[in-house]
Amino acid sequence: MWLQPLVAAAPTSQISPWLIVPFGLLLLLIAVMPLTPPRGKHLWEHYYPHVAIGLGALVAVYYVARIPGGAGILGHTMHEYFSFIALIGSLFVVAGGIHIKVKGEATPINNVVFLALGAVVANFIGTTGASMVLIRPWIRMNKIRISAFHVVFFIFVVSNVGGALTPIGDPPLFLGYLRGVPFFWLIEHIVAEWLFTLTLILVVFYGLDRRSFARMPRKLQHAVAQEAETWRFDGGVNVLFLLAIIGAVFLPAQFFLREAVMLGAAVASYFLTPKVVHAENAFGFAPIKEVAFLFLGIFATMMPALGYLEQHGVEFGFTRPLQYYFAAGSLSAVLDNAPTYVNFLQLAQTTAAAGNPAAFAGLSGAGATRMLLEQQPLFVVAVSLGSVFFGAMTYIGNGPNFMVKSIAHDAGVHCPSFFGYLVRYSLPILLPIFALTGWLFL
Repeated sequence: MWLQPLVAAAPTSQISPWLIVPFGLLLLLIAVMPLTPPRGKHLWEHYYPHVAIGLGALVAVYYVARIPGGAGILGHTMHEYFSFIALIGSLFVVAGGIHIKVKGEATPINNVVFLALGAVVANFIGTTGASMVLIRPWIRMNKIRISAFHVVFFIFVVSNVGGALTPIGDPPLFLGYLRGVPFFWLIEHIVAEWLFTLTLILVVFYGLDRRSFARMPRKLQHAVAQEAETWRFDGGVNVLFLLAIIGAVFLPAQFFLREAVMLGAAVASYFLTPKVVHAENAFGFAPIKEVAFLFLGIFATMMPALGYLEQHGVEFGFTRPLQYYFAAGSLSAVLDNAPTYVNFLQLAQTTAAAGNPAAFAGLSGAGATRMLLEQQPLFVVAVSLGSVFFGAMTYIGNGPNFMVKSIAHDAGVHCPSFFGYLVRYSLPILLPIFALTGWLFL
């Protein structure tokens, strides 16, 4: 089930901190450039493939030429990248072939049920897939009184927190699966934390939505409450392709069988989905193209960071799960949460190995991860929850966040600015909830 390491996780020679600069620079550009004035944003949209490939190639060439065993490490990294992008890309294509039409207006309780179902769905088609499938029905349901907080809480629940239970749910968790975390391990260990956090967020949303509903004229309130909701589901053939992708996760990693099934399902979905469904979803390949290029650069430039953490991670002094939770969460809020997860998982392995070197002797890759699950399971819980939950703290914490904002903006919905999102919603609402979750469970 697990992707076995082709070589040791890190080279035997010392990794210079300077080699981590391309990784940090790429993450900084990803976070900052979409928020710059139009000219800077346009330049980024045009040149981000060149930047990602250029920085990645710089590190890759150095590894092959100067690092002992560097070619093998690069090969293993590209294998992981291909597995990662096959899953993300296939889910994106198949989800783009599903269109849900909703007629009727939603009451506060209906909205809560919708978000809760969206959180569950995110674990089967990913937060990206669920966000793309459900955001337009969400806007149509609430068209009479759609407000900024409706978009924000959709991002909180469907685009982030909801997808914490399975490797399919959020990209960081699939990287953990590739590195040895069993598929059902998270479901067995974090359901209580997930339910607790999700319930608190939905309770706050219900209070805000109830107040919004109460401000409507009484006649309109009565009409909304009495109007029957009707749902129409188009692109049903894609349910079979989703099942094929989920099943492929459990196939052996040898000979790229798993990736071949996923990509085959995506190709079949694209050609068998009626064109009208793609048109209604405004489906295009631009978002997944951006993910593919940027993560190619991230995976390549991340190699020195992982190697440095293996060699020096114990010096950071992270010995408690709560430290991992807030540290991984803080970086996931402002950087992409997938590389954040991988780096802190590596740090947890290094710290655990320093505390019990006999148990980890001779282990690397999936073997070291399995030993970490036995020795320090709360470290993995903390890194997983921190990376997934805190991705909701800003628009740039997780890929679907900005996609949802863009779709809502194009639909004429007012969305808060970057700092408005942070100051009005995530800091006063999410941060206390996340802190309480960490304090109670970690």
